[in-house]
Amino acid sequence: MSYFGDVMPLKTASKILKGDLKGAMEEVQLKIERTIGLAGIVIISLSSMLGSGLFVMPAFAAEIMGPGIWLAFLLAATVVLPGALSKSELASAMPSSGGSYVYLERTYGPLFGTISGLGLWASFLLKAAFALIGFTAYMYAVNTYFDISFNKTIISICALFFITVINILGVKKVKAIQTPILTVTLLMLLVVCIYQLFDPNTDYARPIDSAFNAEPWKIAETSAFVFVAYAGVTKVAAIGGEVKDPGRNLPLGIMISLAIATFLYCAVTYVMMAALPGEWWLDASGYPREDPIFAFVDAVAGTRIGVVAAILAILTMISMALAGILAASRFLFAMARDNLLPDAMENVNAKYETPHWPIIFTGGAMLIAIMFLPVKDVAKLASGFKIMIFMLINSCVLILRNSKDSQDWYKPEYKSHFYPWIQIWGIIAGGILIYIMGSKAFIGGGTAILLGSITYYGYGKKHSEIRTTPFQTFYLQFSNPTKKDRENRLAAFHAADIKGENHLTLHEFISALKALDITYSNDEYRVIFHRLDIDGNGVLDIDEFFEMFEKATQEE
Repeated sequence: MSYFGDVMPLKTASKILKGDLKGAMEEVQLKIERTIGLAGIVIISLSSMLGSGLFVMPAFAAEIMGPGIWLAFLLAATVVLPGALSKSELASAMPSSGGSYVYLERTYGPLFGTISGLGLWASFLLKAAFALIGFTAYMYAVNTYFDISFNKTIISICALFFITVINILGVKKVKAIQTPILTVTLLMLLVVCIYQLFDPNTDYARPIDSAFNAEPWKIAETSAFVFVAYAGVTKVAAIGGEVKDPGRNLPLGIMISLAIATFLYCAVTYVMMAALPGEWWLDASGYPREDPIFAFVDAVAGTRIGVVAAILAILTMISMALAGILAASRFLFAMARDNLLPDAMENVNAKYETPHWPIIFTGGAMLIAIMFLPVKDVAKLASGFKIMIFMLINSCVLILRNSKDSQDWYKPEYKSHFYPWIQIWGIIAGGILIYIMGSKAFIGGGTAILLGSITYYGYGKKHSEIRTTPFQTFYLQFSNPTKKDRENRLAAFHAADIKGENHLTLHEFISALKALDITYSNDEYRVIFHRLDIDGNGVLDIDEFFEMFEKATQEE
């Protein structure tokens, strides 16, 4: 429940109505109704990582480094760790939808926020599109076993339509689908790996010797390549506005997810390479296989179990794409809330209370990517941009920790361990990885800067400058109503509540004010709504709004 009505102190309510959010934040910690707990955070985070990271990437990594790729996954995790710690701290201070976009916008300003928001949106949707295309290699194994045929593009588009609809239905539906898929997949992989450890033909020395005899440059190159396998560990921060007890659950969920993912990547790739001799990860043409898990399970447990693994791989990669749309859409939602994108992107569905237009727009962009773009190549460009974002996230903590006088709102419930050295290491290590990646990283970053700048100067700059004045005017208009005024306002608000759920979306709120002849510009309506929607969930409770407002004005 929000801190409204009898729960919220009258002094705090009055400050909010006057636009003094800093003062209100100092007096009360908002407790809002959210839907994702600690287990949900871990499930969504792992689902966004273990798709292509575990089911496709090992073969491509082995092509670079050989059987010692477990070490590359371990070293990549040490580069991800600073970003995970920094993002945990930032998420506990700013637990709202939008994740990295919100942190960068609050630290560096709206131009930087627009660039990072659109870049992250593109990165997540391209990775999700890559997952939907990537599972077709596993579909081929299923097709061969059951002697059926399929069109991979049609299958990918059908899967995209399905996950888009599920996202509109809400986060609970996403979690309900991801939980059994992730659980069964991990159990199967762990059982096969444990079984293989007792096989006398398993050569435990092969992956170790290969790792420590590899050239340092090859290890670094492979670590840079597999870095993106961990990018999803902080993806859940993008839906921070939907997390219960975010000050505790977001940092804990991020760190648990990173620990589990690191263990799985290292353990599974170690056993895979120890179990099978030779360059089994290459196909007959000498190219890396896109279905290494099927090849591994097929070799050690038989084709029947291998096909089961292929089916689970398909479901896991669809689950990854499901989490990708979930996170990507929240960047557009958060940017619209800051008036950097049109207001349609911030309106939530009256029935399901999800940002349906950002979800639909993201799904449409993924459809275009699947049908027309070389997604695998473009996704690599997006990977370089993600490394840059991790570096900037570390810099945000350094800046905000050292700007307490000017940024007195920054009061994280969780503070990063090993500050500031872990952040400095994250920035330096990220820079090394970008250097190793070469021009592709800079092309990805340059494209994001260009598109973000065009969007900001074309739309965001002239819409995002409005601050508290419209709200103060609204406060005066709504102060000290007569009995008739109150009845008219209640009637207008409830009439605008199309679904009869006692709360209003942005567009319903605007309709109610227009019915009362309270006229503002579209951007001013949005500013007023955001000031009132202090929990940032995109809806405004009618009864709590009026109760809060009347008590605050009566106090004066």
